[in-house]
Amino acid sequence: MQSLVIYFSKAGQNYVNGEIKSLEVGNTEVVALKIAQLTNAQVFKVETIKDYPDDYRECCKVAQIEKSNDIHPDLKNYLSDISNYGIIYIGYPIWCGSFPMPLVSLLERLDFNDKIIKPFVTHEGSKQANSINDLNELCKGATIMDALVIKGSDVLNTDDIISNWINVSGENE
Repeated sequence: MQSLVIYFSKAGQNYVNGEIKSLEVGNTEVVALKIAQLTNAQVFKVETIKDYPDDYRECCKVAQIEKSNDIHPDLKNYLSDISNYGIIYIGYPIWCGSFPMPLVSLLERLDFNDKIIKPFVTHEGSKQANSINDLNELCKGATIMDALVIKGSDVLNTDDIISNWINVSGENE
């Protein structure tokens, strides 16, 4: 069975090592593409119809409103069927103590029965926060493996860490 990488990532202004920096590619996307390359997995990038503000602080305000009001933003595309995938990597930055709400917009529509989920998380100090508990709630019927948790500012130097995590967690494609 094939593997799938589902991820949400934000380029532009991000919080990195205590500063706001502009990133051409979001940290989670860097990790997602490395995982896909190492596993020959298919890739699905979660993208909202309405872009988040590039300004970091404005983006945080929008994310907080979405989280507080349980708003599930509309996406440009949705997956409707994941039955051909046995292992699903789900990647996200930590926003407001968990994963961003666009992931909820996608994951709530999918059937995760008998799937293996391997979460990967980028953060700047909050580690995986409450995201694994939230994944368990959204992905009923799945086996959720230990998360790969990477500090966003370190993503460019994580090839060995990612490779070891894939191998330790049983991926052999």
